[in-house]
Amino acid sequence: MKSLDVAHINPFLQSSISVIEMTTQVKLAVGKPGLSELNFPGKAFLLQVGVTGELKGQVLMAMSEESARFFAEKMMMGMQMDELNDMAVSALCELSNMVMGNTATIFASKGVSMDITPPIATRGENLTMRSDIQALRVPMLNDGEEIFALYICVGEE
Repeated sequence: MKSLDVAHINPFLQSSISVIEMTTQVKLAVGKPGLSELNFPGKAFLLQVGVTGELKGQVLMAMSEESARFFAEKMMMGMQMDELNDMAVSALCELSNMVMGNTATIFASKGVSMDITPPIATRGENLTMRSDIQALRVPMLNDGEEIFALYICVGEE
């Protein structure tokens, strides 16, 4: 199994915080990271973006459906979201695309070539995924409570 280089973590965190705060006005803090399996108990909403180039792997934003509706409402200027309809999912995919695009820009400024794939949204109950690269789970907090978790499964070839 490939492993994540700790030098590659900060661009993902920096982008997540700056892009989400800028687009949704939600203040984020980083919780305690740790290695994790890709198991998502209960109802989960996942945004998955592939990474190619000098770095390869996947990055996931995992959250509850409640958090997903919260972010969708913020992305759509406060429009009430009773469910995660196509418009809400599209807004969330765009949010993950902006985060990862900004991450790629940060890596490029450091001389690391990285491309991203279009985001994939998945929701369901008790989801499990597999990666060839050990996942680093980073809780992202708002007012001291986890609002989503970033799973970074990226390594060098």
